[in-house]
Amino acid sequence: MTDALLKNPKWKGRTGPLVLAILDGVGYGKYAEGDAVAQAMMVNLQKLTSGCPHTRLKAHGKAVGLPSDDDMGNSEVGHNAIGCGRVYEQGAALVSKSIGSGAMFQGTAWVRLTGHARENDSSLHFIGLFSDGNVHSHMDHLKAMIVRAREEGVRKVRVHILLDGRDVGETSALEYILPFEEFLAGLNHGGFDARIASGGGRMYITMDRYGADWEMVRRGWHTHVLGEGRKFSSAAEAVETYRKEIPGIIDQDLREFVIVENGQPVGPIRDGDSVVYFNFRGDRALEITAAFEQEAFDRFDRIRRPRVEYAGMMEYDGDLHVPKQYLVDPPSIERTVGEFLAATGIPTLAISETQKYGHVTYFFNGNRTGKFDEALEDYVEIPSDIVPFEQRPWMKCAEITDAIVRAIDSGKYRMIRLNYPNGDMVGHTGIYPAVICAMEAVDICLGRLVKAVEKAGGILLVSADHGNSDDMFEHDKKSGAVLKKEDGTPKAKTSHSLNPVPCILYDPGYQGEYEPALNEGLGISSLAATSIHLLGYLPPEDYDMSLLRMK
Repeated sequence: MTDALLKNPKWKGRTGPLVLAILDGVGYGKYAEGDAVAQAMMVNLQKLTSGCPHTRLKAHGKAVGLPSDDDMGNSEVGHNAIGCGRVYEQGAALVSKSIGSGAMFQGTAWVRLTGHARENDSSLHFIGLFSDGNVHSHMDHLKAMIVRAREEGVRKVRVHILLDGRDVGETSALEYILPFEEFLAGLNHGGFDARIASGGGRMYITMDRYGADWEMVRRGWHTHVLGEGRKFSSAAEAVETYRKEIPGIIDQDLREFVIVENGQPVGPIRDGDSVVYFNFRGDRALEITAAFEQEAFDRFDRIRRPRVEYAGMMEYDGDLHVPKQYLVDPPSIERTVGEFLAATGIPTLAISETQKYGHVTYFFNGNRTGKFDEALEDYVEIPSDIVPFEQRPWMKCAEITDAIVRAIDSGKYRMIRLNYPNGDMVGHTGIYPAVICAMEAVDICLGRLVKAVEKAGGILLVSADHGNSDDMFEHDKKSGAVLKKEDGTPKAKTSHSLNPVPCILYDPGYQGEYEPALNEGLGISSLAATSIHLLGYLPPEDYDMSLLRMK
């Protein structure tokens, strides 16, 4: 059982709550061109930065538990780090280590799935995000599993590819498909048969999250499982055809396709097969997993549910134990901020819209579903619009702010944590004017938070989980020049950035308990100890350093 936090006897108290505002996907750009955060009219953010203690925090790579500093941060590992105050090895690192050591292939799930395919002389299917973005998945993991399956006597492999264009270049699909086809061709001898069987863009099929658009999952089910969809002779043909038919379409939005031979799908999922969903990140894995695993399933008509051995790359929900089988154990994260605050009797509110609701709850709490104390915690989800984000770039930031202002005025909570998704979700579209609009909408809401916090005598701590909207154009790595399309316009960048993120402390009731300058050179995991300090308590000794220089 987690112990209560110890009070800081030197803390003089505040009359209002601590509000932790996470501006998802908002960082400090490396380049002036394409930095929508800097170019937007964010007068409230600029005023806070100029008038308050502030610093820059690391939010990618090793600072959030990823294998190297070349790896982009993401919302899941970012909220893990913010919520638990320490850095744990995360999905990509854990999977790479498990494959490198061979532990994955000795595990119960792998042995069962490959054995099932051998015994039934059936297919081993792999479904997942098809890139090396290392945010949801990595091509190297997929290739290693296919090679190992061949070595272990599996004779037939089918791959269902979800094209990226979000964590990698927006039209880079063929850069992955063509070499992968060559890779498979090099393995296809001696009775082994591995092929791409189906696919489509990640934002069009399969990879929905938080129940925002189950139609995506239905389309994916029909494509991967039933073998229904537009037919092509190869994945490359599908990509090239859609690009010609839908000018300007990017990979994440490409329509579904089914690969056929002699008019028949080469790889529908059938009774007796084995299936691996090879994404290691959980948010966009839960819904397709439910379609495979749940007996009582009512989100769409599955038509048929094949009897298969199914496993995820990792356990996507540790409390609900989803999926039933998984290849690599996730990090065990305990003693989070939420857990400590509940043990200390501190009332809290967590709020966002659907797209990031799980981040201020599940991921913030260390990949844990549910509350630590029903009496002390309130979770509020504002339903997201089901439209392309560039069409509603303001998203639900106003509604989130409405609820927060009411919560502050109520006096019920001592800590409120929130996520504004705009900088990330709209940033991923690559539509620059929409991102500018998104940033300015968030800035309006920041201004409202400042007024509400000041009125209540509280504290506002502003930060982010990773960058995105700060780096909207592709740049030449050597010269820094903006890369251009054939029509001369900038080539959009839809992935996260490697840039640092803001940390701004607005404390209108400051009473001298800490030095006005914040500690430098830290990562976003430092927000946990900082928040505990600002609530008047002493952070656990094993938490990463607070940003505050306490007196």
